[in-house]
Amino acid sequence: MHEVTLCICKLLYKISNWLVWRHGRSAISKGKAYIVGAYEHPTRRADTLSVARIHADVAKGALEDAGLSLGDIDGYFCAGDAPGLGAASMIEYLGLKVRHMDATDCGGSAPILHVAHAAQAIAMGKCDVALVTLGGRPRAAGASLALRAADGDAPELQFEAPYAPLTQNLYALVARRHMHEFGTSSEQLAWIKVAASHHAQHNVNAMLRRVVTVEEVVNSPLVADPLHRLDCCVISDGGGAVIVARGEIARSLDRPRVKIIGSGEAPKNAGAGKLDLSYSAAAFSGPIAFAEAGITPADIKYASIYDSFTITVLVQLEDLGFCPKGEGGRFVADGNLISGIGKLPFNTDGGGLCNNHPANRGGITKIIEAVRHLRAEAHPQVQVANCDLAIASGIGGALAARHVAATLILERD
Repeated sequence: MHEVTLCICKLLYKISNWLVWRHGRSAISKGKAYIVGAYEHPTRRADTLSVARIHADVAKGALEDAGLSLGDIDGYFCAGDAPGLGAASMIEYLGLKVRHMDATDCGGSAPILHVAHAAQAIAMGKCDVALVTLGGRPRAAGASLALRAADGDAPELQFEAPYAPLTQNLYALVARRHMHEFGTSSEQLAWIKVAASHHAQHNVNAMLRRVVTVEEVVNSPLVADPLHRLDCCVISDGGGAVIVARGEIARSLDRPRVKIIGSGEAPKNAGAGKLDLSYSAAAFSGPIAFAEAGITPADIKYASIYDSFTITVLVQLEDLGFCPKGEGGRFVADGNLISGIGKLPFNTDGGGLCNNHPANRGGITKIIEAVRHLRAEAHPQVQVANCDLAIASGIGGALAARHVAATLILERD
């Protein structure tokens, strides 16, 4: 079935390219929207902070980074991590006066989706300066890496609840299928954690800074066969924010400019049981984003890839076109993702596997680290030289069930 799916993806890629050629620039054409501010909360355990306060802290940090004030914000974006009535409560709490808002929620990929939506809103004249925030404190609250409480009205509940789906075993299903289908090994998956740990050692805020080996990963306790404890992301508090602005405003600021040149979003679901576990929705969001940007995966210098588990990274790398389907294991092995060693540096802040996975939603940190590289502001030990093109891509939901992929292509201006 995965061969048929790949054919469909290739067809979609060709259609996307044709549409861009036929209609010219898309809604977020080059130069219309820029990321001008970015900030990651330094805390990893917020015992004394409320969720609203975390959102406020990261908003303040991003505004200071951009050289803007609250009065400059006329668009606001957040997801289900925001407290109260979501965007409405946060707009009131922050004292914002906006003419556009978006509270689209698709889990961990939502901030990536929000940046794309903000760029589209700016291109349409709906707002000029948009604030995107994420914040949460699952670690302080004693929560686990788990899907949100089951909605009794969810149409899938009666069919899936008897099998006790959990985040860990849903991703383990994908890992086991990939191993069966393509011969991927636990050792190959472990290289993803190893790469993340090599980067995290340089991040003073990372939860896990010790460099680990392949042997340590595969010998760590099993969580859900074949995934080990070190195949899983950390559970942390904190958050982040980014500010997206119209081109004229971005050019008036005394900060390096990061241009949004492509985006894609796509859902994938269980298909009433007809589910191919070999690919993710990134197989659709990625080609759309690359076609819109007018580049190929080979042009990317740095990759921020959502890493809730090691298998999440491997599947996305294949689906985004960095290697053929089934060859992800070989692609990530032997340090190929380590900055300064491999050909595709990824998650150089340590990612969700070692650094931070705020609110169990890691999309915002993927954008922030990509921005750091394009500004040449990443840690000197991991900074990619002459980084002019980066990707931030993520999965929200669960790979083995329903999820939404969002992909951004960013360029140094």
